[in-house]
Amino acid sequence: MKNKQFAVIGLGTFGYNVAVEFASKDIQVLAIDINTEIVDRISEFVTQALVVDATDEKAMLEAGVADCDTVIISIGESIETSILATLIVKELGVKNVIVKSASNWHSKVAAKLGASTVVYPELEMSKKLVENIVTPNILEQIKLSKDYNLAEIVAPKSVWGKTIRDSNIRNSYGINIIAIRKRIPVINDDGQSDIKEEVNMVPGPYDEINQNDVLVVIGSEESLAKIRKDNE
Repeated sequence: MKNKQFAVIGLGTFGYNVAVEFASKDIQVLAIDINTEIVDRISEFVTQALVVDATDEKAMLEAGVADCDTVIISIGESIETSILATLIVKELGVKNVIVKSASNWHSKVAAKLGASTVVYPELEMSKKLVENIVTPNILEQIKLSKDYNLAEIVAPKSVWGKTIRDSNIRNSYGINIIAIRKRIPVINDDGQSDIKEEVNMVPGPYDEINQNDVLVVIGSEESLAKIRKDNE
């Protein structure tokens, strides 16, 4: 099986970091931008860096974009340029096209043109920031379905020192614990205080929940809101 090839078109902050991250994982990545200075700067990190006008179909073909399995279009300065680049990349036959969106309208147009995925990093980061401020004890949350989420939460004070069975956490909050991350103070090789993390992936009814434990749970939005309130 051949190694997959990626291209990143548009080397602003988002595109530049995506390209460098690909390269750090030994993934072949073609980095493209109209700005010579940016292309020169990234050239030492990626497989190939080229100065190309993303709205020039012939230039894009000659750059080898059509040979890429996935193309990320991250042109933030001009929505029109991003849209035209998306159209050209699709015309060149690239199946997996990911577009960085600048607005809801941009997202809709990119989807209509056949973009496989549309990302809106500024919106996602703003949502994550607000969520972290509003729900500081819910560390991470993933929506599993319309009704249930998978979340990492700081163990509420009411269950410290209790076993899972004695905590009655399922009946009290309507959540199921599927793992426990324990943070254990240790002395490292340099004689300094440090924290060692251990993960119990299959906690039983008699496993104890302690202060600073992080619980990986499944529950509804309502259940998570209830345990969050008790954690405040």
